[in-house]
Amino acid sequence: MGGMSSDNIHGLVLALSSSVFIGSSFIIKKKGLMKAGVTGTRAGSGGYSYLKQPWWWTGMISMIIGEVANFAAYAYAPAILVTPLGALSMIISAVLAHYFLDEKLHIFGVIGCALCLVGSTTIVLHAPQEIQVKSVKEIWHFATAPGFLVYACIVLIVVGVLIYRFVPLYGATHLVIYVGICSLMGSLTVMCVKAVGIAMKLSFSGSNQFIYFQTWFFTVLLFGFILLQLNYLNKALDTFNTAVISPVYYVMFTSLTILASMIMFKNWDHQNASQIITEISGFVTIFSGTFLLHKTKDMGSPATESPKRSNASTRSRNESPTRPEL
Repeated sequence: MGGMSSDNIHGLVLALSSSVFIGSSFIIKKKGLMKAGVTGTRAGSGGYSYLKQPWWWTGMISMIIGEVANFAAYAYAPAILVTPLGALSMIISAVLAHYFLDEKLHIFGVIGCALCLVGSTTIVLHAPQEIQVKSVKEIWHFATAPGFLVYACIVLIVVGVLIYRFVPLYGATHLVIYVGICSLMGSLTVMCVKAVGIAMKLSFSGSNQFIYFQTWFFTVLLFGFILLQLNYLNKALDTFNTAVISPVYYVMFTSLTILASMIMFKNWDHQNASQIITEISGFVTIFSGTFLLHKTKDMGSPATESPKRSNASTRSRNESPTRPEL
């Protein structure tokens, strides 16, 4: 770490702490959602009985602590350093799910996770350095540039279509719907976090940034985006396997956040063909890992029967009508 600045070291420590709390919160909240589903309407079906569960609130507190640490990390270090460290929360969540939720990953799921990590690491190692900004007005200048405005509009339109068109039809069966909403909004959330975090850091240093309307505008957007993400993350956790949600969410969120950061700060202008090709290779590796995770998410599950066993069991029941069913 000798070559790292003190700010980057502070950001690194905060990001690592954030991953521990957030990774644990997935499992704790899942326990609360499971308990709530026994006595009330499940979150995946639109219910909110989990709000009465102490387990869910404990997980929520853990997530808040993690998000606060993550928030602070963005104020000290560039997004290209902080965001990829979310891989640690994925690993922690998968390990805890194995021991406390009895959620197993098939060997191909493990390979899918490895591919996702390799692809994300490739992008991180070859992505350009983020431009260092020193005021909220500078971020406002970047955020209102035509390129980023187009990206933000596309994200909001896609999220709107997913929520009003695809969630009612495929939300309960396709993991990518809920996670896609969280990841797309997350890429915009990080940009708001960067703005508000820098505003607070500069204000504590003596340069008050809260006299500018831009700071308050970013703050309002930040809270709105976070609430939307939490709602659909709860639905995803209550509907799908945690060990699959964590890596897919990490991959999509990291990729989109890096993309948003590159568009906003125009880092592509300083890259050569070799760097761009390497980044594209990283994205292909990520997509391959994600595909493998989706295709194998039910393999190795105790509750999953092979078609032959299922058919044999059905025939047995049909052939023995007088046998009592347990």
